Amino acid sequence: MIPAFTRTTARRALGRSAAALLLGVSSALGAQQPTTSAPPAAAGAARGLSLDEAIRLAARESEELQVARAGIARAAGQLRQARSLSLPQLNSSLSYARTLRSQFSALAGGSGRDTTKGPVLDPVCAPNIPAGATQAQRDAALAQAQSCAAAAGIDFSRVGFGAKNQYTFGLAFSQNVFSGGRNSGQQAAASAGRRAAEVGFTAQRAQLALDVTQAYFDAVLADRLVEIADTTLAQTDELLRQTTLARRVGNTSEFDLLRATVSRDNQRPVVIQRRGDRDIAYLRLKQLLNLPLDEPVELTTPIDQPATISRVIAANATNASNASFVSAADTLTPLPAPDTATADRAPVRQSEENVRAQEGLLRVARADRLPSLAITSNYQRLFFPNNFAPNLSQYSENWTIGGSVGLSLFSGGRVTGQIEVARANLDEARAQLQLSRELAALDTRVALNQLAQAEAAFAASRGTAGQARRAYSIDQIRYREGISTQTDLTQSRLLLEQAEANRALTARDLAVARARLALIRDLPINTAALGAAAQRAGAQAQQPQQQQQQPSTQQQQRAQSAAAGTTGAGQFGSTTP
Repeated sequence: MIPAFTRTTARRALGRSAAALLLGVSSALGAQQPTTSAPPAAAGAARGLSLDEAIRLAARESEELQVARAGIARAAGQLRQARSLSLPQLNSSLSYARTLRSQFSALAGGSGRDTTKGPVLDPVCAPNIPAGATQAQRDAALAQAQSCAAAAGIDFSRVGFGAKNQYTFGLAFSQNVFSGGRNSGQQAAASAGRRAAEVGFTAQRAQLALDVTQAYFDAVLADRLVEIADTTLAQTDELLRQTTLARRVGNTSEFDLLRATVSRDNQRPVVIQRRGDRDIAYLRLKQLLNLPLDEPVELTTPIDQPATISRVIAANATNASNASFVSAADTLTPLPAPDTATADRAPVRQSEENVRAQEGLLRVARADRLPSLAITSNYQRLFFPNNFAPNLSQYSENWTIGGSVGLSLFSGGRVTGQIEVARANLDEARAQLQLSRELAALDTRVALNQLAQAEAAFAASRGTAGQARRAYSIDQIRYREGISTQTDLTQSRLLLEQAEANRALTARDLAVARARLALIRDLPINTAALGAAAQRAGAQAQQPQQQQQQPSTQQQQRAQSAAAGTTGAGQFGSTTP
């Protein structure tokens, strides 16, 4: 009886010590609050990074936002070009020409002298005829005067014919008076393009904030799963140590020792996998923020405060300088109702602007059937110096003013084809607008459903985690008193681990769902959550809306050609010295 009593007492003492140690480990697990931490190797010199800082850093460093800003600048330039068509145009020109040979040189040199018929008298341009001269003397004097005129020739250099050096300075003025609606259509299309670019920039910024939130809390979730895996590994190590001790004194079977060993060994690959997933999550976050991949980072925003997270995202999305935050206990406080109206969604607004742009381009195409009227004026100063450098005080002038009317009489079907293309683009834009409205309404409903599901899952997982922790504590007491077995204690531990992981995962999903709903007004359509058919339709509805600016270029070329033609005609007009 004494040996049996001794073995029973030793077994119970060993069971109490093992249960006490396991209870201590479980208490440490329960004491770990949902705070984030960096990888252990980098915790010493880690850079603290909150969600608010991450979103602001991404907005400052994002290449996607730089592209969107460039799109706004390009649209603003196109609008300025379109407005310039209705304003006066004043152009200047300066040209120089050197005459090497001229057809007018023969006129300037006159005819050669014929010396075969005797001596040639020098010409006298102004002969002095005495009062008593005979008729023969008068005829000889007149003959000398005629030879002088032939030798001197005609000096055309003063009017530019045959001048060795020619300088031309000109000013050309033009003003469109009537364009048949071409200019107003271009301005309407360019204005709609700029508004669409601004909406696209807002949508890109909202999508960036959501992407940063997802990447941030993926890293936070990976940290939490590593903590759970490490704690579970510590529990299995302690259980194996106690089981090994009990096996040595003969209080447990070899089967229990093998079970504890397998449980510990199975947990090691889980820890390795969780740490690898955490490293990948941090690398993705650093790449999104343009941070050095080797820089250690410590995430400071807790994952269990979805209301705080939503307000941080909304504040950054609207460029608000101040945001009202809530306490950690206020995890499910209702937020102000987000703007879920279909007409206010960014894809719908972009499609509406595309329709307006295509309407303007249709007016541009139809304007080619109407006449265009422009007023033009050209002024020139012409210099013909004998030397290279001109004398600015010696010049001739040309100044003309007139008007030009342009009307396409026959284009071979070009105008009709342009109108058909513009009308087809308008019909396509209207169909894309209707499709965007349908997809936006569906996407909003899906986002609301995902939020309700995430809130319910988070509330359920929070209760489940508490129940699992309580069940594990009770099972520890039962094991200490010899009522429960090691198998029951291991099962309780696994349930607690799963409940803690589910709680972290649902907290991440709730944070992302709230962020999506807070940004729903400016977010693009999430076609990935709408099915394959919606993805194909969304790809068509969200195609880049390329605005055709070629009519504007053609109009500018016509205006320039008209001004150039008037300038050329003015060169041979009346000259005012």
